[in-house]
Amino acid sequence: MNTLKLRLQLEQFFLEDIGDRDVSSQIFGSSQQGEVHFIAKESGVFCGADMIQMGYLVLDPALTCDLFVRDGEKVEAGKLLATVRGAVASLLKGERVILNLVQRMSGIATKTREAVEVLGSTNTKICDTRKTTPGLRMLEKYAVRCGGGSNHRYGLYDGVMLKDNHIAFAGSIAGAVAAVREKVGHMVKVEVETETKEQVLEAVAAKADVIMFDNRTPEEIREWIRFVPEGIVTEASGGITMKNLATYRDTGVDYISLGFLTHSVSALDISAKVNVDAAVLV
Repeated sequence: MNTLKLRLQLEQFFLEDIGDRDVSSQIFGSSQQGEVHFIAKESGVFCGADMIQMGYLVLDPALTCDLFVRDGEKVEAGKLLATVRGAVASLLKGERVILNLVQRMSGIATKTREAVEVLGSTNTKICDTRKTTPGLRMLEKYAVRCGGGSNHRYGLYDGVMLKDNHIAFAGSIAGAVAAVREKVGHMVKVEVETETKEQVLEAVAAKADVIMFDNRTPEEIREWIRFVPEGIVTEASGGITMKNLATYRDTGVDYISLGFLTHSVSALDISAKVNVDAAVLV
């Protein structure tokens, strides 16, 4: 992850939550010290070490943090993930923002790991989409990687994807590919979304770098992929759920992109427990 961007994002997240002061934690003076334990309440894949470590340091550089797990590591319910020590007011100020991020990122990593294991393929990779939470794309895509998945393009700026509406406005796949090739450099790949065998053949003839089989059955993909020469990357997307994911195992595609990894994932249950015995005045 880009640590400079992460720090800036964390500052914005804290500003949204804290504003100009935490009216609840002002009852604690700067001399009151304590510690908070982050504990997994259910099993899953942990992700968000930097959220805890850097997050608290952004709030208060005097805080100390001990991490007991690494990003991408499977954890069981009851596992101690991290302990943070320092001023009680600072610990409480950062708790909710940091928990929100760690829970969501761990939920995404857990769901991604599940998808990778359900697919059970050494040739086809699971990847994400742009269906991310606005403002959290960098974090959510990092979580996908921690879960064993791959990243699709990060935005509209780093890869061309000619979808059905692009093709409709351009008049044809060949026309759309030719037009966009004139606008982008040779380092930018061009992906074409296809829904019929004829479109696949047209995308091949247009020399697309990536061909997506959009909302196609495993049987259709197995039939059409035979017309795609080596050197063109293939992807399946649309209508693929955890329930039918395994049926795409032997289609031969290079990637399966899953929007549900980020757009409708459940947060992993993680709690922040105060160690009252460690609270002291200094």
